[in-house]
Amino acid sequence: MLKHIILCWLTCLSWTLAQAESTPSFAGTLKDIIGTVQVVRGEQAPMVAKSGMKVLINDEILTGKDASVGVVLVDGTRLSIGANSQTRMSEVAFNGTTQEGNILIKLYRGTLRMITGLIAANNPQAVKVVTPTSVVGIRGTDFIVQVAE
Repeated sequence: MLKHIILCWLTCLSWTLAQAESTPSFAGTLKDIIGTVQVVRGEQAPMVAKSGMKVLINDEILTGKDASVGVVLVDGTRLSIGANSQTRMSEVAFNGTTQEGNILIKLYRGTLRMITGLIAANNPQAVKVVTPTSVVGIRGTDFIVQVAE
C-alpha cells in the first residue's frame, strides 16, 4: 500500500514539474486598454488584447494609432504603453517571499512610462529598459522613455 502511494506521488510530482517547465512564465496583467492593442506570443498570430489578459515572458505588446494599455507586472511595477508602440516583456522574475527578481523590458518604438514596484525598491539595478540605442538603468521610481521611429 505504501509503495503504491509513493509511486502515485512520484508520478504526480513528475507531471507537475513537466508542466512547470513547459509553461511560459507569467509576467503581468493587461489593464485599461484604449484603442487597438495586440499581444504577440511566439509564432502565434497576434491576439486582440483584453483587460485582465495575462502577459507572459517574451510576449510583445503592440499598440495602434491613438491606442494605449496599462500593464501591472508581478511585483507591482506599472507600465503605461503609448500609441504606436512595440514592447517586449523580455525578463520578468519575482519571488514574492524574498521580494527579489529582475525586469528587462525592450522598447522597440513608441512611449513607455514605468512606475517601479518591489523589485526596484529593493534592488534598482535589477530593473532595466532597453531601446535600440540605449539601456536605461533605474534610479528613480517614475520615468518615461520614448523611442522615435
